[in-house]
Amino acid sequence: MKRDERIDAYIARQADFARPILEHLRALVHSACPEAEETLKWSMPAFVYKGEILATMAAFKQHASFGLWRGSLVLGEEEKRQGAMGQYGRLTSIEDLPQPEELAGHIRKAMELTQAGVKPVRNKSAKAPLEMPEDLRAALDANAEASATYEGFSPSARREYLEWVLDAKQPATRQRRIAQAVEWMAEGKKKNWKYEKC
Repeated sequence: MKRDERIDAYIARQADFARPILEHLRALVHSACPEAEETLKWSMPAFVYKGEILATMAAFKQHASFGLWRGSLVLGEEEKRQGAMGQYGRLTSIEDLPQPEELAGHIRKAMELTQAGVKPVRNKSAKAPLEMPEDLRAALDANAEASATYEGFSPSARREYLEWVLDAKQPATRQRRIAQAVEWMAEGKKKNWKYEKC
């Protein structure tokens, strides 16, 4: 069992309700998967098995969470509950978790999937297409270079400009953004051209 002092420190600074939950989860992971190594990922405790993330846990102001990296393959997508990270919902006490034998079985199933090289399922939900606003369409129609650049953009590059214009709260802001967008597109620039590597 490989422990990380940073996890000790993480648990120690959490709220009174969260510490027992995190200690319970930590002990259970090490019991079910003695080869698990501890580390921090995204500033929260993570357990690594065979070089792959097995599970993560975290504490927040009013709840804790626990998630298996391949949780959707172990439990199915419908098990993600109450808008919390992981598959076990908002944890406010150890009683919110499945029985230790059941949870250990979930951990062992995640281990098997890791050993088999099965990758976690990640839902990449496609965003609904945005309608071209009439005022932006009119501005593009009035500038052939900008219009040609826009038509040559990938869907994501088009979306960046559309979102920028549509997110304007004030009509004056929207008009400034349209003017700036047309100017940049006439120069062949994407919305975030300043951040692109040359």
